[in-house]
Amino acid sequence: MSLDTKAAKIDRLAELTAKQETSTGASLWVEAYRRLRTSKMALIGAVVIGLFVVLAVVGPWVAPHDPTQMWRGEVFRNRGIFVGPRDGNWFGLDQLGRDEFSRMLVGARQTLMVGVVATLLGLTVGAILGGLSGAALTLGGNTGRKVDTVIMRVIDMMLAMPSLLLAVSIAAVLGQSLTTVMIAVGVVQIPIFARLLRGAMLAQGGADYVLAAKALGVRKRRIVFSQILPNSLSPVIVQATLCLATAIIEAAALSYLGLGNPNPATPEWGVMLAESQAFFDDAPMLAVYPAVGIIITALGFTLLGEAMREALDPKLRS
Repeated sequence: MSLDTKAAKIDRLAELTAKQETSTGASLWVEAYRRLRTSKMALIGAVVIGLFVVLAVVGPWVAPHDPTQMWRGEVFRNRGIFVGPRDGNWFGLDQLGRDEFSRMLVGARQTLMVGVVATLLGLTVGAILGGLSGAALTLGGNTGRKVDTVIMRVIDMMLAMPSLLLAVSIAAVLGQSLTTVMIAVGVVQIPIFARLLRGAMLAQGGADYVLAAKALGVRKRRIVFSQILPNSLSPVIVQATLCLATAIIEAAALSYLGLGNPNPATPEWGVMLAESQAFFDDAPMLAVYPAVGIIITALGFTLLGEAMREALDPKLRS
């Protein structure tokens, strides 16, 4: 048998192995989807997230009033008199006479954008670092171990600092803006995704299909990027849904500390919560509305993320 024929057979066997693993991966996701459809926790989380996304998309068009419009002829400051819920203003008016219900609807888009962009930033950079580290360690060699050591020491330094303190430090350095909040929250999440993907790749490195591919003579680089990496992404995707909830809460915390959007006219739930603290004694509902919105939204992402984790966990599948 010639060398070219032998190499062609090895490539063909490797291709069949990859196809079989892809089919198995698809079956895993199909099974997870079936489990999610019967999970009350997943359904509740999906409904909450769906409503939140719908409000974020259509909020500016269905808001009954301009969120920056100030109602004249009303007394708000200095006398502790606030207009509560009434006909035309379902949630009442805030300290500047703006319709609270309209600001809640429009602010949902800003809150969603902050959470999604921050999570995507952390997921992208973390996956790149974790993938490089896991691939370098899986491929072996002195160079691979050095690359893994350098990346992991940087990740360890980021983990050594409390997440909120790190986010506040980054926001303070970059300046007060909504973009700063997204960057700060995204950077905090980088170590989570990096370590998770690296650990998943190392765990997949000892799987049977990897040993079979090595026995067939498939190159390590091809095994890592065509088989190990794709099969290591499921826990990272699940973690992304959980981090969305954390991102929304941390963004609200930064806004509460005065590091969010410097323009108070632009409604965002975290900024609205921060502004309402000065008037909590006279109008506590101004703080309750955005706080409840943040809590319910974070709960929805958490429920869906936990349900996905259980659906994809092989120890929990019957």
